[in-house]
Amino acid sequence: MSTEDRDITPALGTRGGPGRWTAAEPGAPVELARPDFGDAEWSYLYKTGDTDYAGATPAPGLVADANRRMRGAPVSEVNGPFLHAPVWSGMVATYFWFGGIASGSAFVSLACDAAGDHRSAQIARKVALGAVAPAPLLLIADLGRPERFLNMTRIFKPRSPMNTGAWCLIAFSGSGALAVGCDLIGRPTAARSLGALTSLFGSYLGSYTGVLLACTAVPLWSGSRTILGPAFVATATATGAAATRLVLVASGLPDGHPTRTALGTIETGSMLTELAISALGERRLGDAAHALARGRPGLYFRAAKSLVALGISLRLVARRTGPREHELASFMYLAAGLLFRFAWVSAGKASAEDDEVVAAMARDRHGPHDGPARPWQKRALSVRRSPLPVPPALQRAYGEAVRHTSLVIERLVRR
Repeated sequence: MSTEDRDITPALGTRGGPGRWTAAEPGAPVELARPDFGDAEWSYLYKTGDTDYAGATPAPGLVADANRRMRGAPVSEVNGPFLHAPVWSGMVATYFWFGGIASGSAFVSLACDAAGDHRSAQIARKVALGAVAPAPLLLIADLGRPERFLNMTRIFKPRSPMNTGAWCLIAFSGSGALAVGCDLIGRPTAARSLGALTSLFGSYLGSYTGVLLACTAVPLWSGSRTILGPAFVATATATGAAATRLVLVASGLPDGHPTRTALGTIETGSMLTELAISALGERRLGDAAHALARGRPGLYFRAAKSLVALGISLRLVARRTGPREHELASFMYLAAGLLFRFAWVSAGKASAEDDEVVAAMARDRHGPHDGPARPWQKRALSVRRSPLPVPPALQRAYGEAVRHTSLVIERLVRR
């Protein structure tokens, strides 16, 4: 029906504006309205004896089977967009980097204390505190409104990586500051105990950022859920060891000292681990990994890999030359860690805007298909491949264990 054939003048108010209604008497009930959705009883959906629709009960598993068949059905055309691209800026990637350095330095302090090099452990604790200092500022600046950060500290939700990450940042900063304070006033035993506690918090601080990305609906991040946490921990360990090593060299730690040698080995091993995890993730992600290879994210990712390769080459050359190449390699590892963070964060925006990959991620990827796989089926299968050969039953059991544990913690906190 055309709009010219009928009167579309609004009954109250102005067209396009909010409607207004005022009761004739204060507190008067609405005419013909019934409580508890009683006015909807006229619908056949609520009448068991009116039609066979409302009274029909599907056989067990019938609805689930129908859903699986429809998820595997071909889609002629994808009409997006489906997701809003993440609005995180470079400040979030920088925050991830500083948090990784802080957590890695906390690991180094614990290792130095265990090895008996307490001087290096004290310096590592100071590096961790200095690295975590700008992290809250970057996080609050990206939120735009400082009170949003305060709102996250009003509650404790174990099932929210963002909420637990905010609490971990506060706990890490507090224990790290106390540890450095005990070092300054000459309380080594307390400083070592607090340093061990800080490293415990650091194990979460260095990994939760990857888990936070993986908990979103962005195909690249969601498809990398089993590798992002370990990859971020590897980069955090490398950058923390590199930063601590450079500060130790600047403080006069002699060449050939066991701590310098050990930290150099940790840097190289952690960066090689990150490269291996990233390569495994790229291979298993399929089309969803294109976001890491194109545009600015691809430039960041390739530059990070090149810096790691150059750093490893310098470490090999430094065996025959001198310590300067070792220090330059540490700088390269630090820069590579920052570029890795920028690559993953910025690639998430490109991945969310790839409508075909988003649609493929939402469909069934494991059902059998007759004949050759169509392009959308290949994209769907590539998104859901698990980078590690973990049985589905074990994955479900792990997820249920995490869910039940989180619920128990929430109940204890509410008490």
